[in-house]
Amino acid sequence: MPEAAAISPRAVAAVPPRSVSGERGVLPIVGQGLAVRRGGRTLIDGIDIAFEGHGLTVVLGANGAGKSLLLRLLAGLVQPDGGAVTWAGSAPDRSRALGVGFVFQRPVMLRRTAIANVRYALKAAGVPRGERDAIAQRALQDAGLGALADWPARLLSGGEQQRVALARALAPAPQALLLDEPTSNLDPASTLAIENLVCGARKAGTRIVHVTHDLGQARRLADEVVFMHAGRIVERAPAASFFDAPSSGRAQAFLEGRIVL
Repeated sequence: MPEAAAISPRAVAAVPPRSVSGERGVLPIVGQGLAVRRGGRTLIDGIDIAFEGHGLTVVLGANGAGKSLLLRLLAGLVQPDGGAVTWAGSAPDRSRALGVGFVFQRPVMLRRTAIANVRYALKAAGVPRGERDAIAQRALQDAGLGALADWPARLLSGGEQQRVALARALAPAPQALLLDEPTSNLDPASTLAIENLVCGARKAGTRIVHVTHDLGQARRLADEVVFMHAGRIVERAPAASFFDAPSSGRAQAFLEGRIVL
């Protein structure tokens, strides 16, 4: 397999000059009174939260805190048992779905080439056929994958597949990008490449919510932190304030590497 082009730490993901994810906006993304119950257990417990404007929010918490489930609720992938999610004041709907990009922990690749994966998202977003190839090529080039555009996506390495997934999510120029542990189990070079893309999207104005268990990554990327425990939001604060002086004992214990019960 040929080597993908290296990504400079200063690389910035180029986003098309106009949003192609639909005319109707999705921001603010708001969850009100969100609750999820499974098997007699409460997994999300009355959460109120909103994301608007620009910036990058990192969601932290121990395993089982409800981080990934909250992300899926906000994306409209899971329906709450209580409360509601709204995008720009109305319920999530298919016509605006590509306005909320989502990247899973394990990349999901279609059985086609890397560039065809990206073109598929652009087609779904209603981008005219004549524009799709140039936008897809640019998205893969920004991800350092220009040389691999015609390779079957499922034959790429895990880190390369995750970059394709992120390029595919960013190509329609979403207003919001939700990331669920996108660098889990990736090598340092792949992690850096993903972080460069995420920082580029933030610089371009995309609102990003990023679930991670990696405290180093959280410190590198976060503008603000949401800390969750047992399905609730315990603390939400600017990143500097959170890491220097968290206001809750559970957050302090988490930062110190202690088990949080």
